[in-house]
Amino acid sequence: MKKITAFISLALLCLSAKAATDVPLVGNVLNRQTTSLNGDWHYIIDVQEEGYYDYRMNPTRWGFFQNAKPRKPEDLIEYDFDAAPTMKIPGDWNTQNDRLFFYEGTVWFEREFDYTKKEGKRTLLYFGAVNYDSHVYVNTKHVCHHIGGFTPFNTDITDELKDGKNVVIIKVDNKRHAEDVPTQIFDWWNYGGITRDVLLVELNSSYVENYKLALDKQDFKIIHFSAKLNKGTAGEQVTLRIPELKIDKSAATDAQGNVAFDLKAKPELWSPDNPKLYKVTISQGGETIEDEIGFRSVTTEGKKILLNGKPIYLKGVSMHEEKANGGGRANGQDDARQLIGWAKELGCNFIRFAHYPHNEHAIREAERMGVLLWSEIPCYWTIAWTNPGTLENAKNQLRDMIMRDQNRANIIIWSIANETPHSKERDTFLSTLANYARSLDNTRLISMAMEVTGQSNYVNRLNDNMNQYVDIVSFNQYIGWYRDVNDAPKMKWEIPYDKPVIISEFGGGAKYGYHGSKNQRWTEEFQENLYIENLAMIEKIDGLAGTTPWILKDFRSPRRVLNGIQDYYNRKGLVSDKGEKKKAFFILKEWYSKR
Repeated sequence: MKKITAFISLALLCLSAKAATDVPLVGNVLNRQTTSLNGDWHYIIDVQEEGYYDYRMNPTRWGFFQNAKPRKPEDLIEYDFDAAPTMKIPGDWNTQNDRLFFYEGTVWFEREFDYTKKEGKRTLLYFGAVNYDSHVYVNTKHVCHHIGGFTPFNTDITDELKDGKNVVIIKVDNKRHAEDVPTQIFDWWNYGGITRDVLLVELNSSYVENYKLALDKQDFKIIHFSAKLNKGTAGEQVTLRIPELKIDKSAATDAQGNVAFDLKAKPELWSPDNPKLYKVTISQGGETIEDEIGFRSVTTEGKKILLNGKPIYLKGVSMHEEKANGGGRANGQDDARQLIGWAKELGCNFIRFAHYPHNEHAIREAERMGVLLWSEIPCYWTIAWTNPGTLENAKNQLRDMIMRDQNRANIIIWSIANETPHSKERDTFLSTLANYARSLDNTRLISMAMEVTGQSNYVNRLNDNMNQYVDIVSFNQYIGWYRDVNDAPKMKWEIPYDKPVIISEFGGGAKYGYHGSKNQRWTEEFQENLYIENLAMIEKIDGLAGTTPWILKDFRSPRRVLNGIQDYYNRKGLVSDKGEKKKAFFILKEWYSKR
């Protein structure tokens, strides 16, 4: 009876705990009043999740989240965070502990911090990303549960905090499941851990939850502004200031806590050649948020992409969020500058951030460097199309990606999927996402990386029902890698849609420093020739508006097993895992220089 009572008590505790989505994502966290909890965190590897379940897989009230300490010599407590090793946060566990290189499972993290409570203030606990399933506890109280490895979340912990010492403990589980987003199989490393910044965010009891500034898509002398408070209170004054444009305007919120107005101005437009950013402040109730925002318009006209009303060719490359030298999850400005710097050296004005939302530091650094972006959620390969929970998960990730980055001028494409097999169920799932994205943000373009399925001899015909839901038709093709490289000159492409075309992936693998004939697979000469043949082929495609070959840098993947060449790396990079440029790098660079 005692065991049943304990189980029911813990179950009720979990049901009453706040989900992360109960406290909507706060925008522009990096420019709020924050305290960093980055640094050394204690960790305990919990292979069988004994810190969460008992031996009958019932939730245990003696879980590690209790952070229990022995009071008497005879007390039995089988864990001790104080004696546990430490790990750098943000960071993945795979590259910080050799024993965890292939590990997929649960790791508990713990950190103590000092805090002084302030009258009339609210405090949120913010995580930039945790991969993948996380339960968060503050002073033993369960405060939120979040699913998804690449989007931020926050929760209000004001009532759980106390003056003096506080403890945050988080259970992180990166096991893969068929119903997850991404699904059970994917072609990148499943880096586990708290992979992005951890912050305490201090706010007034009433605060601006999020805001949006956007240039009108047609009239470049009009700026649209909207903001939402965390409380549905009417009559709260919200002030927008852009000193360089001589803008200083206030308006009162409606009963739902929303405010919106249009402004007349003549901003200098953001573009890759001129990444102009304006200093912006939004004030309400004694709080002032600072930001740097660029103004630009992105539309399509037939088979053209228009940036600020003028046609642009997107000279791009695809990129994973992995450190420039070796593996490990990238995070921070230094990683971003190195990776984006290589793309700029290629001549790129555009990067496809694959296959998930990348960290906010990289987004903002690309904006400052004048690089346009494609941002994607990980609906990758065989998603569980008919599972309502999977769709809700995908929608949540899409929402949080957009809410975090909706003010970044360089993001011009929201992507909803990559290489998904065709079916009626898939079309229903993805069309729902496309419509949802438009309802959240109609100032950007919608796309996805499609698969080419209609193939007859040397004619490739793109045929995808999702064409009616996207603004740009994008697809992946690997002629020369999964088909004979000599086929490329013979190929013809039929794309029966009056929309711009982006080749979202093409390429092949090579190991840096491995040389041979152009027909010898894995050599730099093979990859070099593949690029020469593919570029000659794709530039003949009608409506070609951009290319993002696969991929900027070699990246870790468990699907690429030991063979003396790959050794758990996908070798399709133009740059090696150690930062060395392959011969194909210079072929693409030359081609871009002529466009």
